[in-house]
Amino acid sequence: MPHTATLDDADVIACLRAQEQKSLLRFITCGSVDDGKSTLIGRLLYDARLLFDDHLAAVEADSRKWGTQGGHLDFALLLDGLAAEREQGITIDVAYRFFTTERRKFIVADTPGHEQYTRNMVTGASTADAAVLLVDAREGLLTQTRRHSYLVSLVGIRQVAVAVNKMDLVGYDEDTFRGIAQDYRAFAERIGLAHVTFIPLSALRGDNITERSQHMPWYDGVTLMDYLEGVPVDAQRMQQLPFRMPVQWVNRPDSSFRGFAGTVAAGRIRPGDRVRVQPSGRDSTVARIVAFGGDLPEAVASQSVTLTLADEVDVSRGDLMCHAEAPAPVADQFECSLVWMHEEPLLPGRPHLLKIGTKVLNASVMHIKYQVNVNTLERVAARTLALNAIAVCTLHLDRPVAFDPYDVNRETGSFILINRLTNDTVAAGMLHFALRRSRNLHLQHVDVDKAARNALCRQKACVVWFTGLSGAGKSTIANLVEKQLHAMGHATYLLDGDNVRHGLNKDLGFSDADRVENIRRVAEVARLMVDAGLIVLTAFISPFEAERAMARTLVADDEFLEVLVDVPLAVAEARDVKGLYRQARRGELRNFTGIDSRYEAPLRPELHLQGCTPEEARDRVIALLEERGRLRA
Repeated sequence: MPHTATLDDADVIACLRAQEQKSLLRFITCGSVDDGKSTLIGRLLYDARLLFDDHLAAVEADSRKWGTQGGHLDFALLLDGLAAEREQGITIDVAYRFFTTERRKFIVADTPGHEQYTRNMVTGASTADAAVLLVDAREGLLTQTRRHSYLVSLVGIRQVAVAVNKMDLVGYDEDTFRGIAQDYRAFAERIGLAHVTFIPLSALRGDNITERSQHMPWYDGVTLMDYLEGVPVDAQRMQQLPFRMPVQWVNRPDSSFRGFAGTVAAGRIRPGDRVRVQPSGRDSTVARIVAFGGDLPEAVASQSVTLTLADEVDVSRGDLMCHAEAPAPVADQFECSLVWMHEEPLLPGRPHLLKIGTKVLNASVMHIKYQVNVNTLERVAARTLALNAIAVCTLHLDRPVAFDPYDVNRETGSFILINRLTNDTVAAGMLHFALRRSRNLHLQHVDVDKAARNALCRQKACVVWFTGLSGAGKSTIANLVEKQLHAMGHATYLLDGDNVRHGLNKDLGFSDADRVENIRRVAEVARLMVDAGLIVLTAFISPFEAERAMARTLVADDEFLEVLVDVPLAVAEARDVKGLYRQARRGELRNFTGIDSRYEAPLRPELHLQGCTPEEARDRVIALLEERGRLRA
């Protein structure tokens, strides 16, 4: 039986259509701990009558159990949902809430104020159009106030409201408000925040939240709700930029259809428009724009669509579709801003996974140009980055990627770094520009390749990577293996840890950062020697799994043989002919592996040597090479 629309149905449909026509503002609340961010948003929802009765009843019950307002309604509990947050009276995770008024839709991200959770604040800010920065009227500008302000500027938020909260606790004093505003204007000018609005308020008492406060007749500006309903949204600017769409999925349900699905990151596109697929540089014409309800005459920024092309062009997930007349540039080396978000420090040269748009590739932070002191904005030298540190760095990728500078397009200019072993997100970054050398350097074609050199040497080149504690016997075994291979007529080279540090790596010490750089250089040399057709033997402690994994990626899968020389620490110390363990035990030698610096043993080495003589170990390595077919052309 056909459905007949009732009056109630019509009202619902009309309401939904009205909601579709409203603009959406994403904003964050940020600032130092205990400045009242959660209370502010809770009060805003309460005063605007945007809470359901059952939700309000639950908050009233929670206020009696967890509240900090002496039995009165604790508005912060509307946002602080984790048990730990309620117990401690702080915000830990980012809390998102959707609400709507007659003029606009909103998604607010309530972000934590503790320095320990700065990474969560960056997460909330990454998609925001505006920021409400709270300042306690009694405290003025604090370190986290400046840190969050700098991060707001860094992630490209252009509209900022400085809400000077707890004005009731300073007697609604005008001079206090004016002084804070003056101090913040000076700081905002230095970090490039041009659009700043100052609002004196009391989140707890409701002053200047939705209605003008009677306690501050000297203030003639907007209320917080007026500001949020009137602040410009970034979506219109994004629609004026050149077309960009990261390909999320190649949609091929059958042989008759092949489309490329994604969310339009910038600009607009119509059937018949010429597009370029980056980084390949191939051009084609848009044939159709397919959406859930049928074909569209046009797609604009923030719409999710599927594009079909007039030509058979190779397009994969992670590629970037651009307007052919204004394509995104392509590069593999960049200057970037980086926010480090992990407890383990950043070590330059260590490999990570990088995700930009829908593309994932290998990357390394090669050099820290400077770290930013968020209090003074001073640029300070740094060799590593600790948790919550902010720095400008150089970034190297293993292959070119399409991008836009972050200050032009946040979607195609931002990235995250991911730990290759744990899959933890360790950093968020913003691309500034491609390094000039990335455009000027190109691989030179040569006619004599690795296959030809392998044939000449009558072998298949590879890396035999010996790893283990100092004194385990790596160099001894590697030397015996090379002598045997040389006697068999094979072309080899032994890279030994001590020998390399007398020349190539003589400028490096033994800190974690220097150890990473030491192995990176050795791995690159080993790669070149494999390309020359040699069987390369490396004898290095190489204590970190990440660097050994990086070395493995530089050559083909079957060209890297990891050999763990495994002896107990006590045995290694007993063999200490150089006296290094004794120095480390006395505290005279810092960062010594096994004593005060960790060794990460391989989980799945190609060969595990344990409880055998050096000669037996040699024979097992030779047998491994023969088994893998490396000793014949």
